[in-house]
Amino acid sequence: MESLFSAMIVLLLVSFSCFTSSEALTSSNGNITIKWDLMTWTPDGYVAVVSAYNYQKQRSIPSPGWKMSWGWTRKEVIWSMVGARTTKQGDCSMFKGNIPHSCINKPTVVDLPPKTPYNQQIANCCKGGVLKPGLESAFQISVGKAGTTVKTVRMPVNFMFTAPKQQYLCGPTKNVRPTTFISADKRRMTRALMTWNIICVFNKAT
Repeated sequence: MESLFSAMIVLLLVSFSCFTSSEALTSSNGNITIKWDLMTWTPDGYVAVVSAYNYQKQRSIPSPGWKMSWGWTRKEVIWSMVGARTTKQGDCSMFKGNIPHSCINKPTVVDLPPKTPYNQQIANCCKGGVLKPGLESAFQISVGKAGTTVKTVRMPVNFMFTAPKQQYLCGPTKNVRPTTFISADKRRMTRALMTWNIICVFNKAT
């Protein structure tokens, strides 16, 4: 029940996140900014909301949509996801009982289709990977076998962002000021436990 309650809180908070354009890398062509917000700690890791913002002025991500991948620095696993899924589960044979969503050291994530059941969605997800200029795509991820404090958790590294006929280059993962969230009635402000940013710029057409 506690994990379900935490997930519901995360789903509500992400609907009202504040992320200004000044936090994006400024350039004449814009960029794709990936934001990794740690929302709650769990017994063996954390729950995060990952968002991809299209700050490119004239370049959309068309169907069949974007793909995002990264590398874990330890032996992290993905227990569950909402609003997206990994393309492969990998070898989870060492687990008994609860089986992780993914045990791959370098997972690849894709968006879910628009007709995804509502209980499997999060705000700004499920567009089939299509991402128009000025919009965002998001998913929730529960990470296990990870650190459980700001001092022991480790950032994922070596991000890759790909799209149909588009090649992007992603910079290093950076620890930035935690994202703030405003309630629907605008009477309460909260913030993420930690926020990591990754900037990806268009390299060439493929």
